[in-house]
Amino acid sequence: MLKFIKYYSNQTVQTNTTSLPAKKLLDQVRDKIRFKHYSLSTENTYISWIKQYIIFNGKRHPTEIGAAEVEAFLTDLATQRHVSSSTQNQALSAVLFLYRDVLAVDLPWLDGFERSKKPRRLPVVLTPMEVQALLREAASAPEPIGLIIKLLYGTGMRLMEAVRLRVKDVELTRQEVIVCDGKGNKDRVTMLPENLMLHLQDQLVKAKRLHDKDLSEGFGAVYLPDALERKYPHANKSWRWQYVFPSPVLSIDPRSGVTRRHHLYEQSVQKVVRIAAQRAQINKPVSPHVLRHSFATHLLQNGYDIRTVQELLGHSDVSTTMIYTHVLNKGGKAVVSPLDNL
Repeated sequence: MLKFIKYYSNQTVQTNTTSLPAKKLLDQVRDKIRFKHYSLSTENTYISWIKQYIIFNGKRHPTEIGAAEVEAFLTDLATQRHVSSSTQNQALSAVLFLYRDVLAVDLPWLDGFERSKKPRRLPVVLTPMEVQALLREAASAPEPIGLIIKLLYGTGMRLMEAVRLRVKDVELTRQEVIVCDGKGNKDRVTMLPENLMLHLQDQLVKAKRLHDKDLSEGFGAVYLPDALERKYPHANKSWRWQYVFPSPVLSIDPRSGVTRRHHLYEQSVQKVVRIAAQRAQINKPVSPHVLRHSFATHLLQNGYDIRTVQELLGHSDVSTTMIYTHVLNKGGKAVVSPLDNL
């Protein structure tokens, strides 16, 4: 027992408290990540990089090492493991999070690190014919994966935004989709293609049938963001909060340990897109995000102004959207080759 004296109102009060064992470092990292409401994928990524950083430095405590060790770790990633600049920056973000947010270490060298410059590359964009071929090959995939792929191209949503779509965010009457908690924790509205209306209605019927089955078996509660589950105790079982694209199986939430139905696994969509691109003989690196690039590019080609496209994509700065204007160029910067004037 530790005893200490506390003075209050000129009176002496003796208080007893029990010394609690200090949490392990990685548990402290997890607590801080969850306190900041970071996603589970960010949590797993940061934990992984921090582990690698500690192991690289002989399992010494991070407070015993500093700038030289961080630089050596990042250099090893680039020279020995040949990681990309974005991966190297991701590792640096994890290490800085450890020092600044978890250990609360205010060291001058934290601000001295420069991030690797990410090479400026043009986005991969499919032609309308290639998109048609890709969608045709993906149509044979198990439902609702084919519908999700069409939704990615038809709305410009990111993959995680699509699989996390909730029933309440689909406005069939107004033909729009509300993207909640998108990248940067921002909400936005995008269109709902008329060609997908009936397919989406069918998917909602299937999802409702699955939800009713879960309720009858004692399940049916879905994950709610932030503290909504405590604020609205019964909301997690309501239909409006359910995922439009639920997982076919129940699973255990890795954070809470609760058994419930999560959204469709995003890697299932990635796999189908990869296989569909191969079958369509598209000689470009194709991923679900390429459909978002194609969505923006084709809108600009069809004459929509860049500010409208910016809002649909949810970009904070129009300069991010400007990268898609490269497809509007003919040849090099819209200059006609002299050979074509002969």
